[in-house]
Amino acid sequence: MKIKYLAIIILICLTISCKKSTEKSISNSIKKDHQTEKNMEQNKLTDFGNKYSSAWSSQKPEKVAEFFASDGMLKVNDGEPAMGTKAITQVAKGFMDAFPDMMVSMDSLTTKSNTTRFYWTLTGTNNAPGGTGNKVKISGFEEWTFNENGLVQESKGQFNAEDYNRQLNGID
Repeated sequence: MKIKYLAIIILICLTISCKKSTEKSISNSIKKDHQTEKNMEQNKLTDFGNKYSSAWSSQKPEKVAEFFASDGMLKVNDGEPAMGTKAITQVAKGFMDAFPDMMVSMDSLTTKSNTTRFYWTLTGTNNAPGGTGNKVKISGFEEWTFNENGLVQESKGQFNAEDYNRQLNGID
């Protein structure tokens, strides 16, 4: 009789132990799946950022606008927001005209809740007609909010305008 009860107790302990092991395994699997999903999302964002910086370096302003929703918004520093892809194309064209050799590189990306920050560096020579001929190297960021189609709905950009103007005008 004692052996029968001992066997039942051992079976119960083994069952509980197996259940806990299975729960732990499932929990670890969910964590791995979530991490894989997070890594895939980060890879997608990194690819988006690299393509976006290439568009800014392309001397084709419409390529920049392709990253935005048709009713998207781009705001640079304290300027008036460019609303819609036509206006965004004009903002990009303004920079591209001013800096025919402009290169924009992605420095990094960070994501917090529902926004992503795209950190960038712009280099170029102001060789536009009437330009200063001076080289400029500035860094800044854009804070993006995406729409349900994965396009930028809002971009709020910031860079040091004082440093930009100093370099543009050749003031040391």
